[in-house]
Amino acid sequence: MRGVRKLGLILLLLLAPLVAWAFWPVADPGLAIHFDPAATRAAQAFLAQPDPRPTAGLPNVVLIVADDLGKHDVSVYEPSSVPTPSLERLARDGVAFQSAYVTSPICSPSRAALLTGRYAQRFGIESVTHDRYPRNRLEWWAARTLFSKQGWYAIDELRVPTRQDVELQGLPPGEITLADLLRRRGYATAIFGKWHLGFGEQTRPEHRGFDHQYGFYEAFSLYADADDPAYLGVHDDLFADRYQWWTGRSGNSAIRRNGQVIEEDGYLTDKIADEASAWIRAQKGKPFFAYVPFNAPHAPIQAPRAYVERFADEPDPDRRIYLATVAALDDAVGRILATLDEAGLAEDTLVIFTSDNGAATYTGVASNAPLKGGKLTNFEGGLNVPLVIRWPKRLVARAPYAEPVSALDLFATIAGAAQAELPADRPYDGVDLVPFVRGERAGAPHEALYWRAAGHRAVRAGALKLISDARTGSRVLYDVGQDPFEENDLSAQDPARVEALEGMLRAWEASLVPPLWPNVMEFRFRDDGHEYVFPL
Repeated sequence: MRGVRKLGLILLLLLAPLVAWAFWPVADPGLAIHFDPAATRAAQAFLAQPDPRPTAGLPNVVLIVADDLGKHDVSVYEPSSVPTPSLERLARDGVAFQSAYVTSPICSPSRAALLTGRYAQRFGIESVTHDRYPRNRLEWWAARTLFSKQGWYAIDELRVPTRQDVELQGLPPGEITLADLLRRRGYATAIFGKWHLGFGEQTRPEHRGFDHQYGFYEAFSLYADADDPAYLGVHDDLFADRYQWWTGRSGNSAIRRNGQVIEEDGYLTDKIADEASAWIRAQKGKPFFAYVPFNAPHAPIQAPRAYVERFADEPDPDRRIYLATVAALDDAVGRILATLDEAGLAEDTLVIFTSDNGAATYTGVASNAPLKGGKLTNFEGGLNVPLVIRWPKRLVARAPYAEPVSALDLFATIAGAAQAELPADRPYDGVDLVPFVRGERAGAPHEALYWRAAGHRAVRAGALKLISDARTGSRVLYDVGQDPFEENDLSAQDPARVEALEGMLRAWEASLVPPLWPNVMEFRFRDDGHEYVFPL
């Protein structure tokens, strides 16, 4: 008996250092987030002075953003795809843009740029916000060995921020959102749907210019009760998908109204449209800004059975569900448009529909074909998204607009429509699209458009587009004017153009700041012998 105890004691002494090493906390105070104090003071001073001008005659604004919606998943751009009559009507009455780009092929940076009119890399947002990092070496080892698959890999280096700094992730306090700007101008403001720009006290939407909030803070939430037989869901073996189903509507994925968690029944796409419509009907006496970022068709993918049955001819049962989420999204957009009609507001409301990035091809059910790549890549499938603008008072319905435009331009376009003053202490990267579409300004709105996520970079100047990955050394050059599907790499034929575009990237990067927080995972994408690494 003594021998057994002695052996146990020896094993305990031998294992104790290993256990301590495996479970020792790994948070690194050296990764503390530091916001620009001068920018914060300037933003506070600007917003503290309301615009005294009258608001009579200013248009209402409804900005609708889909989540991971591929351009060719809607019939506006691909007639043989999902019938989307609401979006088709919007395009008939307005303008569809053929070369509309987001500033990032992933949620948070794309949305940060959309809502500020500035490249998010100017203020340190290059990857998504995270509310969960590995807490010790054992968790990191498990992520590296058990969850890395199908192009997804856990971070190489185990450096994670403290919980306090995780709470600070999101839009820096020195940035001015569209909601801030329009509320200062005298607008009523509201958000309905996905935020994904912070969940800490100072980064939540109710503290970033929105009078009213409905939705969730995280990257995802369930569309409906996972156990409700009225809905069908897509499940795959990726860790991210399993994590999303497991999280459900808890934590930052919970549904909230004005910051308070609520119990919500029904299908979330419908509920977002219903909440937005009810709020619009209640607005009286001053213009309003309704920001409606749906979570459709982002994973975890769910759709009502009745919608799934519309796509009985699709042989893949999971893709049927995905297509159904797009159809339900279009119907929800239609209900918001109908609300504007019924309230007599359609003529004087600027309505914009777009997506935060291309379809998530890694789900196995979404496709950006014939565009190459998808979400998490700087190929056209990740960046070239649907964009439709309708404003009857200023934009006469016309043929699709072909010049490259950016989601950055939506801030400038809305600010111009609202006659809103912009602060003079910071550069803005977008332009007002109305004069270009109306033919009052000639030429292309931009000389060049840029992208960066760590070493994964891209630039489009004219018809030429360079994708460059510093970590793998991959570089490809396409003439997307003649080769929109990025099939013919010209880099070997035209090295001078490659170097010129690299020089443009370097000059742009000189105006940027380092990322505010580290990524958790990375996505590796292979194409035609090249490998690319995207941080998230």
